[in-house]
Amino acid sequence: MPKNTRRHTAVNIYYSYLMIYFTDQALKPKNNNKSITPTGLTMDPHQLKKTSFYKPLGQYFQPFLLSFLLLGVNGCISTPTVNDSTEISSNSPPLRLSQELKLLSISSFDVYVDHSSIHLIAAGTTASQSKKTSVHYLHSEDGGLHWAEPIQISANAATPMASRGNDIQLAVTDQKLLALWQTQGEFPGMGPIVSQYSVNGGKTWAAGSNPAVNSLGDQSHIDLVADQNGFFHVVWLEDPEENGYQSLRYAKSTQTGINWDTALTLDKSTCSCCWNTLTISPKAELNVLYRDMEPRDMALMQSQDNGNTWHSTSRVGEFNWKFEGCPHVGGALALSDNPTATLHSLAWTGAEHSQGLYYLHSDDNGKSWTAPHRLGNKAVHADIAGNASPQVMAIWDEMSAEGSGIYSAQSLNNGVTWLSTLRLSSAEKSATHPRIVATPFGFLALWTEKADNHPTELAMAFFRHPTETSP
Repeated sequence: MPKNTRRHTAVNIYYSYLMIYFTDQALKPKNNNKSITPTGLTMDPHQLKKTSFYKPLGQYFQPFLLSFLLLGVNGCISTPTVNDSTEISSNSPPLRLSQELKLLSISSFDVYVDHSSIHLIAAGTTASQSKKTSVHYLHSEDGGLHWAEPIQISANAATPMASRGNDIQLAVTDQKLLALWQTQGEFPGMGPIVSQYSVNGGKTWAAGSNPAVNSLGDQSHIDLVADQNGFFHVVWLEDPEENGYQSLRYAKSTQTGINWDTALTLDKSTCSCCWNTLTISPKAELNVLYRDMEPRDMALMQSQDNGNTWHSTSRVGEFNWKFEGCPHVGGALALSDNPTATLHSLAWTGAEHSQGLYYLHSDDNGKSWTAPHRLGNKAVHADIAGNASPQVMAIWDEMSAEGSGIYSAQSLNNGVTWLSTLRLSSAEKSATHPRIVATPFGFLALWTEKADNHPTELAMAFFRHPTETSP
C-alpha cells in the first residue's frame, strides 16, 4: 500500500486500534440497559513507542483522540500495532466482550448520525435462523466506544431483500426513527418497500406504510433522510408504468412513515440498478445524486421548498459516458457544515480512457463543479463525508493483487488537495461497499468483509483528532 510519509500536524493522528466482534457466543447481558464495551484491553506500550504517534493508553478515552474501531462477529478484540508507514497490523491476542450483535452473517447495513448519537441498523442471519434475514438496531452515545444492546426491528415485518448496493435505510431525528427496505415480491429479485418506525428512541417499532403509489410494485435503491422539522424524505427507483426502464421517485412523510404525501416523479428515465444518495443542508435544501440514463453520468437534482418542487441542477462530472447496461455503482454526496457550505461528491465512470473514481466539489450549491480529481487506482464503490472544519474524508473499495480492500484518503483544505491513501482492511479478507459519516467525535467508517469459508462481517473504524500536538 502507499506509504504516508507526511506528519500531518493539522490532524496529528494517534493510531490506537480496537477490533470488536459481536457473536452469539459472547456473554449474555444481565439486563437490557447494559452497553457493549470491552471487558478488558491490553496494549503493548513498547510496540506503540516505535511509532511517532505514541500516546499512553490512559489518554485513549479523552475527547478528540483518533481510534480505529472494527466490529465483526468472531467474538474477540485485538489491538493492532502500527508502524511509521501507518500500515495496520492485527497480530495482538483477542479479548472478550460482554454482549453480542446477535447477527451471524451481515448482508446489509446503514448508519445515521443525529446530534451526538450514532444509529446503526444491520440485516443478516442469526445462529438460530440461518436462512431468515433479520434487521437489528443499535445506537451509541459516545462515538462508538459503547453500544446499547441490539433490538430486533423486523420480527413482525416482511423479510428484507437487501444486499450491498441496495441496502436497508435508516433516518433519525430526535426520538423518531424510520427504517425502510425492499422486500421480496411476486417475482424473484423484485418487490416493494416496507417500513418500520419508532417514536421512542428505537425502544419499540411498528409497521409504517409504503411511500410508493404502487404498494405492490417493485421499488429499489432507496435513500432516506430526516430534516430539522422532524419530516422524513425518501427517494427510490421504480417503473410502475412498465415502460421498461426505471424512474427516480420522491416522497415526504410528516408522520414518521405512518403516512406519506403523494409520490413525485423526479426523472422519468434513469439507470436501473445504481444506488441514489439523498442529503439535506442546514437550510433544509434537499439534494439527490443519481445516475442518469443518457449519458450515464451522475446527475444532481435539488429542492429548496421542502420537497414540493424539484429542478435539475447539473451533471457531477461530465464524462459523457455512453453505456447501454448498468454498472451497479452509484455516487456519494456530502455537505460541509461551514461558511462555504461546500458540496462534496464522488462519481465513478466507465467512460473510455477515464474509467475510475473521481472527487469533485462545488462552492455554488451544485451549479458548477471543480475538475475531477482521481482517487485510487481501481476504486469503485465509495462514500464521502465532511465536517464543520475544512476536513473531508473519502473511502472506497478497490481491487488489488491481494483482493478487494478498503482504502481512505483525507483532505484538510476542503478537497483542494488530498493526502496519501491509507488501507483500512486487512489483506486476509475481501472487503466491499464502505460508508463514512461525520460525527461530533470525528469520522466513522463502516464496510462489510469476508474471509474464505467464514460469514460476512461488519467492520467499523472511527477517527478522532487529538487536542494537543503529538511528540
